[in-house]
Amino acid sequence: MDRALFVAASGMAAQQRNLDTIADNLANAGVVGFKGSAQTFAELVAPGGQGLGTVALGSRVLFAQGKLARSAGPFDLAIDGPGFFTLLDGRGHSLYTRDGAFSRSADGTLRNAGNYRLAGITIPSDALAVTVTGDGSVRATFTEGARTLGRIRLAEFTAPEHLRAVDGAIFETTSESGKAKDVVAGSPDGPKLHFGMLEESNVTIIDAMMQILTAQRAYEANAKGVQAADEMLRIANNLQRG
Repeated sequence: MDRALFVAASGMAAQQRNLDTIADNLANAGVVGFKGSAQTFAELVAPGGQGLGTVALGSRVLFAQGKLARSAGPFDLAIDGPGFFTLLDGRGHSLYTRDGAFSRSADGTLRNAGNYRLAGITIPSDALAVTVTGDGSVRATFTEGARTLGRIRLAEFTAPEHLRAVDGAIFETTSESGKAKDVVAGSPDGPKLHFGMLEESNVTIIDAMMQILTAQRAYEANAKGVQAADEMLRIANNLQRG
């Protein structure tokens, strides 16, 4: 009886974690560059082979490509393919994102909404217009002509699913993800940059709602298992007393 109660209770706990993850995905479905996560679980098995319930192994980020959409921002960028923009925080620590919604600050650097700086590029104050080609080359137009300011390099990882989410669509490296490797955009089989576009979240509301319904039904089924095990324990106790 106790084993049945534990199995059902562990299933309820697992589905609660699953629901929390799906709800977080749904809440961020409108965030540019956001990547949804999924919980992973495993079966607890006794030495004799009997199942003892479910254990949560944690969540993993799903880096499927989001839809690219036209944007109105003058410095917006989207990555088509694998890779991340490299950002720098106030201490010079590297962070990584797929969110390419940048704006020019007073010092000429390109920054996102969190005030993280895009590495490697500074726009002079006298630049009249800026364009970015598919290979990441940044060209600016001045009164005396145009010139290339630099090149945006992307970062790739051996195991990006092990990156740790820091804030919404911003990630940092872990020992499991491996170190960042610089990648030049525009190669035939590599990522490309699209100027004047943004990558939307890869979370779709319809899919998330279907996942919630499935998880709720699984939770309810396990809850009924807890109730059944509890009732059987009550009957057994009454029989012992009688």
